[in-house]
Amino acid sequence: MKVAIYGQYYQNSTEPIIRDIFVFFNQNNVELVIEADFLKMLYEKELIKKEYNTFSSHTELDHNFDMLISIGGDGTILRAATLVRDSGVPILGINAGRLGFLATVQKENIDEFLQIVIDKKYTISKRTLLSLSCDPPNAALQDINFAMNEVSVSRKDTTSMITIDTFLNGEILNSYWADGLIISTPTGSTGYSLSCGGPILTPDVRGLVITPIAPHNLNARPLVIPDETEIKLKVSGREENYLVSLDSRITSVGNESILTIKKTPFQINMVEIPEETFLKTLRGKLLWGEDKRN
Repeated sequence: MKVAIYGQYYQNSTEPIIRDIFVFFNQNNVELVIEADFLKMLYEKELIKKEYNTFSSHTELDHNFDMLISIGGDGTILRAATLVRDSGVPILGINAGRLGFLATVQKENIDEFLQIVIDKKYTISKRTLLSLSCDPPNAALQDINFAMNEVSVSRKDTTSMITIDTFLNGEILNSYWADGLIISTPTGSTGYSLSCGGPILTPDVRGLVITPIAPHNLNARPLVIPDETEIKLKVSGREENYLVSLDSRITSVGNESILTIKKTPFQINMVEIPEETFLKTLRGKLLWGEDKRN
């Protein structure tokens, strides 16, 4: 078995997790390949001493890998997705952060969960991504032009609202006068969109959510649309530029640029452990407090 490891370091919560993961996989003769910057940090912290092969680019991850393990929070998984891209390599998130909907495996009983990985008793949850193109072209959106959670536009250097002309398959939907607009996948529906009043979608729903950010018109409500819809946005405002974000990656785009958003031809494969499903996470962390059932 060949596993890629990618992670973020949080001193108080991550060190025991890292040690447990490396000890378990080494005892089970799993081939580990570590993201280069993460391995450098592990050496500096003296958490490991053994030499490992490394990777540093998405071009080095291919079908020869059985899985990529992401150690951190949901943000770490979103960065891991930019390494996996269209390779099909499944991602397993081990939660070393706080609230996590993607990094579902908790630090307790890691050996038990990793044994499930070794035995291949997990399932795959396929996650929709969004692609973004800009006219005229924007250099910052050329390489990593996709998002797993959401694409959003927002005002930049002003307190004034912006106007977002929104078209669905070429037909005008609305001209939102707001602080911004979020286009969310089902995966991202528990993130930024949710905090702005958007609905929760389960990961297998074939839809997208359009959620305005602090709209001036109080009748502007979040809208769920089919995920095959092509969305075009044209933003105007008092300043020359506005912000566009793809998950946590942010760039500045000029007024009157045309943004085209649509579903990517590939998906991200998330590993789902039977004991750590999306619905269990939803029950325990968002809707009804910590789940007390076995």
